[in-house]
Amino acid sequence: MDNKIHNEPSTVIAENGQVLVDGPDGVAVSLTPDAAVETSERLLQAAVEAQGQMLGEARVEKERAARKAL
Repeated sequence: MDNKIHNEPSTVIAENGQVLVDGPDGVAVSLTPDAAVETSERLLQAAVEAQGQMLGEARVEKERAARKAL
């Protein structure tokens, strides 16, 4: 599995009753509307969780730097 982190969002369009996702590195997915809704909810949940993790890590680093400065 490619662990490369991409910074550009995927392109998403609706066409002929399907949701088409065109992502980085040639990723292309066709979803039913129901599958697209569930996928979008899962993506949003994971994105919020990941942002929280990043904020938590930044807070820990800030606290470490403050202790070192003492």
